[in-house]
Amino acid sequence: MKPQLKALIIDDEEPARILIRSYLESFPDISIIGECANGFEGMKAIQSDKPDLIFLDIQMPKISGFEMLELLDEYPQVIFSTAFDEFAIKAFEFNAVDYLLKPYSRDRFAQSVNKAIERINQKTGPAPGLSKLASGMLTPGMYLDRIVVRSGQKIKVIAIDQIEYIEAEDDYVMVYVSDGRYLKQMTMGYLEEHLDPAEFIRVHRSHIVRLSQIVQLEPYDKETKVLVMKSGKKIHTSKAGLKKLREVLGF
Repeated sequence: MKPQLKALIIDDEEPARILIRSYLESFPDISIIGECANGFEGMKAIQSDKPDLIFLDIQMPKISGFEMLELLDEYPQVIFSTAFDEFAIKAFEFNAVDYLLKPYSRDRFAQSVNKAIERINQKTGPAPGLSKLASGMLTPGMYLDRIVVRSGQKIKVIAIDQIEYIEAEDDYVMVYVSDGRYLKQMTMGYLEEHLDPAEFIRVHRSHIVRLSQIVQLEPYDKETKVLVMKSGKKIHTSKAGLKKLREVLGF
């Protein structure tokens, strides 16, 4: 007997979850293994229950659906179910199964589910780029106001004004705050572009610092200096980084 496919519904609105559950009654080969009202619950359920398919809202309390995807190590097939159409192109670019715009009909829902079933049966994995969808929520000129990280089984939402500095770690970055440090799969280039330049500056290819956390500059050689941060951490500047600092701080 063919095993049932496991589906998980992640949406903060109960009527939306009820509708999906109702529509899935037409698919006896799919078993609903759970419902979650936010991204925190969703991530835990995905990790523990390993669904084949998730129905995912985007705008939810605590963390968005895109931010939740950033925290996963493995990806089920994803059908977005949302009232916001502005992220549809980005979702398809990263190979989501489908993007259902609320309200949607039973027939439109069935098209999405059949597409997901076909992918699962063909063992077509989701694109790794799903982990970068949250980056696509920012349009040019918009700046980050928080960074969501995973620490063990917990999720931490770091407000931008809590950050002291950020350090490159191969394909990741280490975000330093007063209560510790947190690893995040994100590029320094993306952060340099999407952190407010009035608050942050890249002083070296390996470091972005919060300007208000600098307490003094110490000489190192003719072309560079060492920044002393409020925490006592010392960070070397590059020649280009020192030039940018001089322009920003006016020295």
